[in-house]
Amino acid sequence: MLFIAGISSSLDTMSGLSINNNLFALHCRVGAGPASVDRALRNRFANNSTAPLQKHQTHLSFPYHHRYWRLLCSQPCSATLTLMAEEEKKTSDIERASLLVKELRECFDSGKTRSYQWRVTQLKSIAKMVEEREEDIVTALLKDLSKPEMETFVSEISMTKGSCKLALKELNHWMMPEKVKTSMSTFPSSAEIVSEPLGVVLVISTWNYPFLLSLDPVIGAIASGNAVVLKPSEIAPATSSLLAKLLEEYVDNSAIRVVEGAIPETSALLEQKWDKIFYTGSKRVGRIVMAAAAKHLTPVILELGGKNPAVVDSNVNLQVAARRIIAGKWGCNNGQACIAPDYIITTIDFAPKLIDALRSELKEFFGEEPMESKDISRIVNLYHFTRLKNLMEEDKVFQKIVVGGQIDQNQLKIAPAILLDIPEDSQIMEEEIFGPLLPIITVENLKDSFAVINSRPKPLAAYFFTDNEKLKKDFVENISAGGIVFNDTIVHVTVSTLPFGGVGESGMGSYHGKFSFDAFSHKKAVLYRSFKGDSSTRYPPYTPGKQRFLKSFLNGDILGAIFALVGWS
Repeated sequence: MLFIAGISSSLDTMSGLSINNNLFALHCRVGAGPASVDRALRNRFANNSTAPLQKHQTHLSFPYHHRYWRLLCSQPCSATLTLMAEEEKKTSDIERASLLVKELRECFDSGKTRSYQWRVTQLKSIAKMVEEREEDIVTALLKDLSKPEMETFVSEISMTKGSCKLALKELNHWMMPEKVKTSMSTFPSSAEIVSEPLGVVLVISTWNYPFLLSLDPVIGAIASGNAVVLKPSEIAPATSSLLAKLLEEYVDNSAIRVVEGAIPETSALLEQKWDKIFYTGSKRVGRIVMAAAAKHLTPVILELGGKNPAVVDSNVNLQVAARRIIAGKWGCNNGQACIAPDYIITTIDFAPKLIDALRSELKEFFGEEPMESKDISRIVNLYHFTRLKNLMEEDKVFQKIVVGGQIDQNQLKIAPAILLDIPEDSQIMEEEIFGPLLPIITVENLKDSFAVINSRPKPLAAYFFTDNEKLKKDFVENISAGGIVFNDTIVHVTVSTLPFGGVGESGMGSYHGKFSFDAFSHKKAVLYRSFKGDSSTRYPPYTPGKQRFLKSFLNGDILGAIFALVGWS
């Protein structure tokens, strides 16, 4: 999913430490060494009642002071000014984020976003925006990912429209209180579950489907009646800029805002108190988001990723299976999708046939020269291109390529690559690939694939191509995954009645359809009682007769309760 270089070190600022640049400058001018700077820093924080020095903070921050000392002593003026500027920017970012949250909370507290009419108006505006600015959306995604226009329409524009349409159609029903049964202990009474908005929520989006994965959760947040801040991914800058421009133009900016930027802006947002944080991206950054949220006891939804298996039986329609695997792997942003098949498991005997079918259908899809095809996306940037290239060129991996794998760094393109029986301890099998490389692992018996899958963290999706009903049943019972699809890939995300989300390391929480509405709502329990039917048996003094009655009643022994009331033993 989302990879942000260096974000973990940048987010160390959340420890609460701030560096006194003037103090650094003073010690450099008088020729103080690292040890004296260390002592001065410790005294500075030890005497600061508003930012007490804590052991974990010292561990996080102080190992860097030697580097600062060398820098400042060599160029005291420019280095000091640089550090001061960085500190001022950090403070400024946090102040702006704090002010933004304050403004949105005032808007939410006014009750404006709770009304059905406001929600409908905003959803209609987003639908209108997508309809009217389709060409701009296609252009932005072409700039960011070289995403083919057809793929952009199907997976980004059409699905966003579908989310708006469904929310507008069902919103009135979703907002209605849900009547529920009550127990005899509260008779006479009635009860209901009321969906209320959480408040001010933060959506941090990702770059691989930068339009859909930004707006889909925002649609859910709006439908639920929240004020919302969207932080698009800076790794897809054209789409991020377009989202900021369009949402400012089309929706109510007193309640819906976009914050552009990179690590500093994201860090500043994570410092704030939110009522929910929705994050789509990598497990590494997901941990950072969750740690930041924990400070404020903020609930989170984490849509992460994982190594999604695709098990292929020998009794399948091979051509159709190959096409659907290709569509889910290389037809989805060239493998840069959290639900793309990450590796295939099949039997030793069937592997050659499957490889031949995949090779043949790849030629049908992308031609003899896939690097020249306009129907396949490029790698998003040089960092990810290099990462994928290194995975492919690792010792004992490169010679396992049986199909494709050509690279062009100038165009940031890697051709679809199939690898056979790579070592289990290779890096490509340790991490989510998130690119056009597809390893095939062979087993003696297809049932052995269950152990292979269960030896790894739970995936976001698991795919099984088979007509064997017994194997299907066993797969559902024994494989834990965010979602399971038989005889296809990725299409489960288009079914609005199914929740979409991970389990374990592939994420927590879910959305899509009504699940998006529920994700940003609090389910408030409401019990209505009248003053009638009041019984003295619940109040002291607790006589033996009352005790016999209550024990019988609460145990469901109605006859015993009646006997107790009339004084029978």
